[in-house]
Amino acid sequence: MLDTPEAVVKALRENDERPHGLARTVTAEELVETAEAFEKPDVLVTALLELMTAYEFTGEHRKSPVVFARILKLWDTTPESFSPYEAHHVFWRFKWVTTALLQVPEIPLASIDGWIDQMRSRYEAADHAVQPVAAMRYHLAHHTGTGVADAYDLWATRSRTDLSDCEACETRHHAWHRLAEGDDTAALAVWQQVLDREQGCSEEPQMSQARALLPLLRAGRTDEARSHHLTGYRKVRGATGMQAEVGYHLEFCAHSRNEGRGLEILAENRPLFEAKGAPLDHLHFLTGTEAFLARLVDAGHDDTAVAGPPGRAWTAAELLTHVRAEAETLAAAFDTRNGTTAVGDRRRSRLALAPLLDEPLPLGLRATVAHTASVGAAPATPAPARAAIPDDFATLVGEARRLARDGHPFDDRLWTRVAERLADATEPYDGTRGPEDLLAAELAEHRAQQLWFKDRHTEGAAELDTAVAYFTRLNMPWHALAAKARSRALTATPGSRDDDGERTAPDHASIRTELDAMLREADELLTATPFDSEPLGEAEAAFGTDLRAERILSHLSLHHSVAFAAHQELHAALSSMEEDQEGTGDLDPLTERFERSVDTLCSEAARLGYPHQAANARQFRADLLARRGALADAEQELRAALQEIASADRPWRRPRLSIHLAQLLLAQDRPQEATDLLHSAIADAVAHDDPTLPLGPTYLLLGHAATHLDDANGAVRHLSEAAARFDQAEDAGSAIEARLQLADVLARSGRQADAVAVLENALVDAPPTVDGRMLAQGRLTLGRGLRDLEEHVPAAEELLRLADTVAGWPEEDRGGVLTLVAAEAATTLALAERWEAADTAYERALAAHAEAPNPPLITMMMREFARLTLQTRDSAGTGTALEHLARADAVLAALPSGEKDFAVWYERGENHYRRARVFAEAGRFDEALPEAEAAIAAHDDGGERGELPRAEAVRIAALIEGNGLDRVTEAIARLTEASARCHQTGNPEAAAVLDALHQDLRTR
Repeated sequence: MLDTPEAVVKALRENDERPHGLARTVTAEELVETAEAFEKPDVLVTALLELMTAYEFTGEHRKSPVVFARILKLWDTTPESFSPYEAHHVFWRFKWVTTALLQVPEIPLASIDGWIDQMRSRYEAADHAVQPVAAMRYHLAHHTGTGVADAYDLWATRSRTDLSDCEACETRHHAWHRLAEGDDTAALAVWQQVLDREQGCSEEPQMSQARALLPLLRAGRTDEARSHHLTGYRKVRGATGMQAEVGYHLEFCAHSRNEGRGLEILAENRPLFEAKGAPLDHLHFLTGTEAFLARLVDAGHDDTAVAGPPGRAWTAAELLTHVRAEAETLAAAFDTRNGTTAVGDRRRSRLALAPLLDEPLPLGLRATVAHTASVGAAPATPAPARAAIPDDFATLVGEARRLARDGHPFDDRLWTRVAERLADATEPYDGTRGPEDLLAAELAEHRAQQLWFKDRHTEGAAELDTAVAYFTRLNMPWHALAAKARSRALTATPGSRDDDGERTAPDHASIRTELDAMLREADELLTATPFDSEPLGEAEAAFGTDLRAERILSHLSLHHSVAFAAHQELHAALSSMEEDQEGTGDLDPLTERFERSVDTLCSEAARLGYPHQAANARQFRADLLARRGALADAEQELRAALQEIASADRPWRRPRLSIHLAQLLLAQDRPQEATDLLHSAIADAVAHDDPTLPLGPTYLLLGHAATHLDDANGAVRHLSEAAARFDQAEDAGSAIEARLQLADVLARSGRQADAVAVLENALVDAPPTVDGRMLAQGRLTLGRGLRDLEEHVPAAEELLRLADTVAGWPEEDRGGVLTLVAAEAATTLALAERWEAADTAYERALAAHAEAPNPPLITMMMREFARLTLQTRDSAGTGTALEHLARADAVLAALPSGEKDFAVWYERGENHYRRARVFAEAGRFDEALPEAEAAIAAHDDGGERGELPRAEAVRIAALIEGNGLDRVTEAIARLTEASARCHQTGNPEAAAVLDALHQDLRTR
């Protein structure tokens, strides 16, 4: 019941704790109505100020001046109804009204001028300095575009007062002024303190982060732009009071070529199309939306479904027309009111900008909105200068065959074009390049190659079987034999799938028998049809002088298939031995066969003048050497293979070998060499237009290498790129794993807000193929990140969900994970002051600890509860805190003697330390000092590792002794000894802290 002033005040306080939004605003309106019934107006004053706050921060600027008029009337008639805090806010909110009036084009400029004059008069009458008035004059000048320089000088040269905007907000306005002058460098320099979070408030840094995005892109500071988009957007998402900032983030998506992300932002902010309480901010939102939609339409995506005003479906083109019309009308209204073109000019300059980047900036996020695959999917690596695809069909086929013989990746595009031309019924094949069945066989081989890269080996083998049938019918025995061998070799891969999509176990014995028969057939064929013999028919004759090379390459392809199958069989046997430690039999025969097949391929390739064909055989050998731990020998093989590629002048064959070698170098902790190789692999792939190189895994390796080099920014760039590449390859499992690694790098480098933004995006609808423990680690990182950002309620919710998930794991998998998660959830709930839920989670953690003990974690939870109990619970908090610490002591007492799994001395010392602080905060200093001294003694047992916690325990003991017990001389002596010890043990920072307290006590 809200029938007393006290009840209304309590309700106002509760409402003040709610997030800004419709619910808070409606409640504030209702409380104003209730407060009007009371005889004294003091509660009404408080309610009106709360309502004005609700309007200000939800973008209801049309309503704010009306509320302030009522406040001002009460101020003039019953000033005694205002507390000192409320009296201060009467003058503070003159500024809010000025900016609110500027927001509404129906308010004449003369009215705004008059209002600022009244503000000045009231400030002077109350003996307040007028710097805030000068700031309002500047905002008016900036808005209209008249007298800006003079107004800025009058404001910027005056000293700040207690009624000035906070430092962070004033910094934003100073930077925005520099930006309006066209000086990005100066603007970013001014902004740096806010962007680095050295200054902040409830609106900052998120407002500055949004406005700084395009200047950062123009300055080439893309890493910072990415970070400020990730962290800043989280703070403005869905907030009607921040709709201008949402517009700037949409504009950033257009200029960083992140159209998929922009579609997602539109979908998340659909209600903003109807949020018209702050027309000027709404115009900024519409302008950012228009810039983004224009980018979509210009890229040819007119019909892409987009989220617009509720009530109907929208395409990009339709929404663009709607937004443009509304924004033009609104801008014209402001320019008419102002008598200038400043508002319209600023809007037009924003829309005139072309995208600031040539390729998409990887954000580390996935776009979850439909129809994004076709938008913004261009690769982030520079596009190559592609060779022209011949128009003449005969030339096209000849070039495709030549490149295929050279192993050049551009043949992929040419064969694809051949298939398209054949499928075009308007241009029948004329037989210029041999029988049509020959092209059908070659295209089947090409499809098999594409399926191999997609891990669809069973389908690839079927395509090769189709090619075998064609080659046999065409009397092309060498080609038929090579295709047949490749088909059987494909089935030797453990990753092959059957028709139902299930993984199949290769029948290595059968494959081996068949390939041996093919080797015998090849010997017979070489006798009957030597490489230099005449064509056997029309199909072979189509190759002309290249027939010998075609036959040799088919011969080498057969030996390559034999080596590949032997590699797969030996690899599988080694894997079985690792799983079954008793072994699976003698590996010597398999090893001998593998080595013989590799040697044969290498010798044949050298004998026939194709030494680079041996490179893959060396790669097989390097792989197995590395598997057995012979990393140096494996490296030698790969370097020899690269040398063969170089001597044969086949640079397009380098990338995969370079990547394999980079993996080996990373395993040997040589990240810089690995990084150089990976960059060269990508450069080679770009230079030779290789669409088959797995760029996702390559960028993932680059990310790992960067972490080894302690290059967090590089790791973020490469892991973000890896995630984007996996998205393009529709490999959702690998994409989320890359994002989880990205979030881990961000969290470990102290960028928790970035990590949270990535994880919130990545963990939605995670595919079932992702390892459950990896997802659990990601959710734990998300919960901890939210807690570090002091978003305690969502952090606790995340950790509780994770605890429920872990509780469902098999007992052997659960281990101590449930104990850890439940304990962290309990502590986070306590931080959120949700004590009932916190106590439940606390007991759950104890139950989990009983099954899977984790003493350091449990005692840390208990100490945190003791600390937080004193801070936030009722007057009985001291007793409750001491109970928590007694339970922590009991955990340590129950440990087996000689426990070595963790530092028992540390846990015991921290229990004493926390108990000393509990007693001290309760004023029980005689009991606090012995506990502090017990903490010192316990940390003494830790040797060198105990020095820092020991110094902190000494500090607390000295404070208790000097301040609580008034034994200053003893406290000074204690600090003198401890400071000297810190200097001796190499802890000068701890010594400095103790010295500062020492000086403070001496001064007293």
